[in-house]
Amino acid sequence: MHIGYILLNCDLGAEEYVVEELRKIPGVDGAHLTFGAYDIIAEIHAKDREEFERTVSAKVRRLSRVVSTMTLNVMEPAK
Repeated sequence: MHIGYILLNCDLGAEEYVVEELRKIPGVDGAHLTFGAYDIIAEIHAKDREEFERTVSAKVRRLSRVVSTMTLNVMEPAK
């Protein structure tokens, strides 16, 4: 399983709309409003890195009213 976080900025006043839309996307395990440099943080769970990247690029980044994103991939510690 691949896990990652997406930090999003959206149009002013669109935060709640974007969170609702994120929560409809398969693989989005959680989406929350934040205060600070980013408006929203979303947690994505996918079977592998390729599916994760497809979800981010084809679904999350294409949501209307999303202005910018930053992707944080969770890395497993070396064994």
